[in-house]
Amino acid sequence: MTERKTRPITGLWWAQIRSVIRLEMKKTFFARRGLWVYVVALLPVLLFIGYTVATSRQRERSAQLTRRNEKPLTYKDFKAIQSGMTSEEVVAMLGRPPIRFHWTEQRAVEGGDSVKVALESYHYSDGSDDLYLELANGKVERIDFREGSNIGEDAIMFAGVFQFFFIRLAVFFGCLGIFMNLFRGEVLDRSLHFYFLAPIRREVLMAGKFLAGLLATCVIFVTSELLQIIAFTWHFSPNMRHFYLYQNHGLAHAMTYLGVTALACLGYGAFFLAAGMLFRNPIFPAAAILIWEGVNPFLPPLLKQLSVIFYLKSLCPVNVPTPPGTPPLLAMLISNPDPVPGAIAVIGVVVVALLALCASGFQVRRMEINYTTE
Repeated sequence: MTERKTRPITGLWWAQIRSVIRLEMKKTFFARRGLWVYVVALLPVLLFIGYTVATSRQRERSAQLTRRNEKPLTYKDFKAIQSGMTSEEVVAMLGRPPIRFHWTEQRAVEGGDSVKVALESYHYSDGSDDLYLELANGKVERIDFREGSNIGEDAIMFAGVFQFFFIRLAVFFGCLGIFMNLFRGEVLDRSLHFYFLAPIRREVLMAGKFLAGLLATCVIFVTSELLQIIAFTWHFSPNMRHFYLYQNHGLAHAMTYLGVTALACLGYGAFFLAAGMLFRNPIFPAAAILIWEGVNPFLPPLLKQLSVIFYLKSLCPVNVPTPPGTPPLLAMLISNPDPVPGAIAVIGVVVVALLALCASGFQVRRMEINYTTE
C-alpha cells in the first residue's frame, strides 16, 4: 500500500521539478543582473585567443627570418655559442646574421674616464627558437636565447590559468551571481510569493531552482572551458596538436578539465544557494567563502575537507610547479601537498554539496517573505 502511494508522489515531484526548471531557465540565462557572468566566462577564452594570435605571429616572423639564414640552423647550433667568442667565430658557425645592428656607446672606466665601445646586435632564428647576441668590440658580451612554443610549458601555463583564475575566480563569482539570485532575485522582484502560494513543496521548489542554476552554470562555464582548450591548441602545428592530444594525454586532460569545471559548478552552486537563503546581503557570505577557499592550504586536514577547492585541486591533471625563490606562503598556496584519489575527490565534492543543500532545504521550510525589509 505504501509503495503504491510513494510512486505517484515521487512522479509528481519530478514533474514539478521539471516545470520549475522550465520556468527558471529563461530567467537564469537572460536575467539582467546575471549578464556579467558571460563576460567573466569569456575572459579566459579571450586570454588564450590573444596568446594564440601572438604566438602565431611570432612563429611567422621567425619563419621569415629563417629563410634569410645563410645555412640551416638548429637548437644545438645556438647552444654552442659562448660568451667571449669573436664575431668571426660566430659568423663561421651560424653564418651572417639576417638582422644586424651596430652603434657606438661611451662607457665609463676606472679613473672617471670613458671610452668609446663599438656594439653590435645579431638576431638569428631556426624557425622556432630565436637567438639574440650583443657584441662589444667584436666579442660576444650577452646571449639571449628565447625558446619557441613548448608543449610542456604551455600545458603548465594552461593549468595555472585554470586553477588560479578560471576555477577560483571566474567559476566562483559566476556561481555567486547565478545561485545567489535564485531566491534573493525573486525577493527583489517581489515575485517569490507566487511560488510559495503554488501547490508545491518548498524542498521540491528548491531542487528545481538548484538544478536550473546548475544546468545554466555548466552550460556557460563548460562551454567556456571547451573554447579555451580549442584556442589553446589552435597555435600548435597539426603534428604537434596530434602528439599533444593523442600521445601526450592532452585529450584525457581536456576531458578532466571539463569534468572539474562541472564539479566546481556543483560545489560552489550549492554553497551560494544556501548563502542566498541564509543571508540578506550576499557580500559578506561571498567574502567569507572566498577567504575560506583561499586559506584552505593552511587549514588543519579535517577542515580542508569542508571546502570545494581542496577536492578540485586533487582532480586537476597537471600540477603547477613552484619555481625556486617562491615565498613559502605563496608556494603553499600553489602546491597541493595532500591530494586525495580521484574517486574520493569526486565523492567529497558531492558530499559537501549535499550538506549545503540540506541546509538550504531546512532553511527554505522556515523561510518567510517580507518584501518591506529588502
